[in-house]
Order: sequence, then C-alpha cells, then structure tokens
Amino acid sequence: MCGRFVSATPPDEIARFFGVTETSETVLEPNYNVAPTTDIHTVLVSGGARRLEPVHWGLVPWWAKDLSVGNRMINARMETLAEKSAFRRAFTKRRCIIPADGFYEWHKRPGHKTKQPYFIERVDGEPLAFAGLWEVWRGADREGPPFPSATIITGPANEKISAIHDRMPIVLPPHAWDTWLDPAVGDLDLLGQFLVPAPSELITMHPVSTQVNNVRNVGEHLIDAVEVAPNGDEPG
Repeated sequence: MCGRFVSATPPDEIARFFGVTETSETVLEPNYNVAPTTDIHTVLVSGGARRLEPVHWGLVPWWAKDLSVGNRMINARMETLAEKSAFRRAFTKRRCIIPADGFYEWHKRPGHKTKQPYFIERVDGEPLAFAGLWEVWRGADREGPPFPSATIITGPANEKISAIHDRMPIVLPPHAWDTWLDPAVGDLDLLGQFLVPAPSELITMHPVSTQVNNVRNVGEHLIDAVEVAPNGDEPG
C-alpha cells in the first residue's frame, strides 16, 4: 500500500512538468508527510483541459452514503480495479496522476517490534507520477456541491522495494500520461498495460527516522537518511 508520501514541489513546477494548462487557485503547503484524508495535488482532465487540482485523498464513490467511505479507499489494488464497484467507473472514465516527490514504506524486520521506515524517490530527483483514480461525490441525495476525491493505485513491488515491502504505487512513465488521462479512452486492456511495477533502476531508497510515524511531523528533515543499528534501533 501507499499510506504516506511527500509533496513539496511548488504547484507551478508541477504544472510545467506534467504539461498542465489550468491550475487551481487553491495552494497546498509543502508537506513531507502527506497522510490520508488530507488534500493532495492531482493532474486530471476536466472540461477538456489538463488541470492541477487539490482533491481529498480517499476516494468517495458517487454512490456513497457519507464521506467516511473514503477513509478505506486511499489505495486501489490494480488487480481488482475493473471489478470493485468503488473503482470500476473511475477506472473507465476518471483517471488521474498524483504527483509525489517520494513516498514512505515500513519494513517489518524479524525479531524487532518497531518497523523501520524508508523514504523512496526517483534517482534523478524528478517527481513520481502515481497512477490514480478520481471521483466526484455530491452527497447521499446526489444533489449537493461537488466533492472531488482520489485514490492511489498500487501493485506488486519491484525487486528493489520487495526487500522491504510487497507492494508499491504504480508509477506511470511519461509516454503513458496522455492515454491515461484521456477520459475518452475506455480500453481497459490498453490501460492495464501501464499497471506494472516501476523499474528498480528508477528508484533509490534509504532508512529515515521514525518521526515520520507521527502525522503531526511534516518537515523536510523527515526524508534525511539515518543509520540503523544492528538491533534495529536508530542510534541515539
């Protein structure tokens, strides 16, 4: 799964990198510990334009009775996108890219009570393009104001990440962006070709402080590498 990530690149730089033509006036502050149920940047196509929009992290299906459903929808498994009612329509019509400067995974080591967090990023420092889905909820009566939300698609980990965790976000290569974002593309077999683990050589990772476990910690220091003692504890 992907439960925390980093979003620190300024919106104007994200827009240039992803070829965005329209940007929301809402500005999200840099956050080195983005947690579920907060607002996140998404690149999506709406009204024929590629937009950078802040949306709620935790997809709320159009049929949901209340917003709490989104708390269980922060990730969508690639294996069941076309089957689950929460994601099926979005997979067909509402796909997005979720920009990230990196993400965290926790390694459960035998014999240690505390999981060791790792920060994972691109080797070239460029943003990761997480494959995502988005939806618009208008209340249980479907007549309320629009509430946009999104989820991150996950799949099996590549060889490098599998050393610490068995799953990872799907990272889309640039050549897939146009097709993935195009709401007119409904060929699920074609879209499924993009749902593969990112190459191991694309990413690098290192252990970081367990301070990232607390969502109140959001500073840049969270991605600093730490040494891990043989007993699994961070040196004092």
